[in-house]
Amino acid sequence: MTNVTGGRPDTGSIHRQVVDIVASLTLYDESYLLPESHFEAELGIDSVIFESILTSVREHFALGSPLSSQGLTTIRQLVDAVADALGGATDGTDSSAAVSTAAGPDGGDALQETVVTVTMRHTQYQRHQLGLDSDFESELGIDSVVLASIVADSVGELGLPGSLVGTVTATSLRELLTELRPFHEVTHPTEHAPIATAEPDTELPGENPAVWDGRSMKDFMEERDSDLFAKTRSFGKYLRRREAERLYWYGMPLHSRCGNRAVILDEHTGHKREFLMFASNNYLGLANHPKVIEAVCDATREYGATHTGSRFIGGTNALHKELERRLAAFKQRSACIVYPGGYAANLGAISALVKSYDTLVVDKLNHMSMVDGARLSGGIRKIYQHNDMADLERILKRSDDRSAGRLIVVDGVFSMHGDICDLPEIVRLAKEYDARVMVDDAHSTGVLGERGSGTAEHFGLKGEVDLELGTMSKALAGMGGFVVGDEEVIEYLRFYSNSYVFAANIPAGVAAGLIASIDIIESEPERITKLWSNIRFLHSQLADAGFDLENTQSAILPIVIGNERKTMEMGRAVRARGLFCQTVVFPGVPLGDARLRVSVTCEHTREDLETAAGIFVEAGREVGVLPSAR
Repeated sequence: MTNVTGGRPDTGSIHRQVVDIVASLTLYDESYLLPESHFEAELGIDSVIFESILTSVREHFALGSPLSSQGLTTIRQLVDAVADALGGATDGTDSSAAVSTAAGPDGGDALQETVVTVTMRHTQYQRHQLGLDSDFESELGIDSVVLASIVADSVGELGLPGSLVGTVTATSLRELLTELRPFHEVTHPTEHAPIATAEPDTELPGENPAVWDGRSMKDFMEERDSDLFAKTRSFGKYLRRREAERLYWYGMPLHSRCGNRAVILDEHTGHKREFLMFASNNYLGLANHPKVIEAVCDATREYGATHTGSRFIGGTNALHKELERRLAAFKQRSACIVYPGGYAANLGAISALVKSYDTLVVDKLNHMSMVDGARLSGGIRKIYQHNDMADLERILKRSDDRSAGRLIVVDGVFSMHGDICDLPEIVRLAKEYDARVMVDDAHSTGVLGERGSGTAEHFGLKGEVDLELGTMSKALAGMGGFVVGDEEVIEYLRFYSNSYVFAANIPAGVAAGLIASIDIIESEPERITKLWSNIRFLHSQLADAGFDLENTQSAILPIVIGNERKTMEMGRAVRARGLFCQTVVFPGVPLGDARLRVSVTCEHTREDLETAAGIFVEAGREVGVLPSAR
């Protein structure tokens, strides 16, 4: 693979690997990375990202000394600098080994080269990091959504049948190549066919009202067309069909406060109706508490409707400081940082702490905000099977590189499943393998623990978890997100979390309402007691009726159905009877795992719960989820 002349390696193979590295750290398609591409002027690569590129290049080629950024403005110049460094190496480094991976893992052919290149583009991995036998989820952190994109791009670039996109079951690159190779061998590699959602001359089910349209939202994610908006038109037709069938009932506006009951406008029919509300995360009923509302109004009158700057530039109010102090005390930690939202908290904290050379270890069912935080960080992502501690330990063992950091990130309560993470074992394994732990308490705060402070309190592990994250839009009845932990870590996040530094914060009125909510939680512990009484009652009613509630141990009761059509029909039947809960299909859960998500609050009366149980049973029998009454 090398052609060394006068001690200087062939730059062709070096160029390929340098482009791989730049592509993995910038998400550029390799076709855009031309030899004369200017890092800053043409590619928009700032000094921070460029330093990461130089570090990765040095590690990849095992260079003895750092590359100086001085004079390196194009890809060609960087390639030449690497070639010079390799040619002049005197420390025993084998420069031929450093450039031997140019054809991909285990050598390569056109099929393998395309698949590996596409995988690099979608995962930010460098070529040498993609072992053909590495498991997609546990070793490479490639989930089903990313894999679908990899397959779609690969078959599109190879000119393979578009129908392959939804049929691949591979768990590694080698298996993926095995599945694609028979099709590749009979298809001319230069014939590129656009990916379609149906074979030519075949009527799509969505065009014929008499035929059930069996597609899901997943089918519109990878639709290819030269017009970027073509996919939106395809999805629009599908969406209107679902809405006409009253199966998609998302985003309907409330015309009242949201308590145990709420008035909702059905925009499809133009009619308002009062529903029993089981789709709210207002677990402790604080969203409508007079003291909370009064605090919001008073602070808004005093400080105005909002701020006009970030926390660093004119956007910090005395109430923000007080809120952070109160949250830290409530969570029994030394410091707290408040973000504009819970999603922003995960994005900001993960991307600030985890870098391209670090590893993020996540549960398969973690919230999407953690998935996106991992993508933004550029770190190596490993996925362990849901709550499988043996799998977590296996991953920690295989990624046991003490030269880089590792962060285990997990939901305290899993938002679509209601079960609780195995925090004691996670903490034990983290200590054994020198990893840090962050727990997202979005659905745990106000619910778990005697004081309602979350998962760590629930397990008696206060002080044993490095970072506790939460959102304030649920039990705390406001808006915003937060992270609590040691003061030096929190101060670092203030300066390195982009979603904190470059975003306006929550209004002072919201901060005041959140402080009032903490006051009420601490002074009225009976709210948590009532919540758990309601949870246990409705859980027993639904379980006794024969519904699959999985392993829920929280205020979230999933009624697992699996089939998307039956799930949507069940949701429609429930709404027809005057109850509203969430109908969850892809991408909220994987295909085949559709469910109704029922949220219990302390505001529900015993009559509400009994009525709800009866409605679910009747609807279940109507659509065939439960057997008919005899």
